[in-house]
Amino acid sequence: MRFQYTEKKVTLPENVHKYAEKKVMKLERFFGDDADALVTFSVEKNRNVAEITVHAANTYFRASESTSDMFASVDAAVATIERQIRKNKTRLSRRLRQDAFVRTSDVTSFAPDEPEESTFELVRTKKFNMKPMTREEAILQMNLLEHTFFAFRDEDQGGAFAVVYKRTDGGYGLIEDAE
Repeated sequence: MRFQYTEKKVTLPENVHKYAEKKVMKLERFFGDDADALVTFSVEKNRNVAEITVHAANTYFRASESTSDMFASVDAAVATIERQIRKNKTRLSRRLRQDAFVRTSDVTSFAPDEPEESTFELVRTKKFNMKPMTREEAILQMNLLEHTFFAFRDEDQGGAFAVVYKRTDGGYGLIEDAE
């Protein structure tokens, strides 16, 4: 597993990085060696925030936890990712390592700043490769990223662009091209 660390508005000693690496390495049994882990540390309003994003097998797992202690934040974020994997283990089993579940001893946002009439300010542009996937896989990926929507290429519709989203009633919606 390859690691990358980012610190926002905080400078941490090396032992925090080593601790995070040790904890995230526990997830390696699910992914194998071909995984990338991005660990972001920050401090917001006297809360220590640890955000962990793991990219493996064309799937992203993300967890962000905030506590009064950076070590506890790392522990909680790793536990959240483990919960995500276990909760969705049947759906993820074909993407992760073959023996991953055998028991052993990594958005676009718009600013609502009331722009002038017919003038919109694009705040951020994000590019990514959209892989063809089924609607169920898209919903799973959206839930793993903890997003409210997810754009993808729909395998069932010959690779057409589609968007799944969370509805306020708890269900899911699909936006697809009418053609």
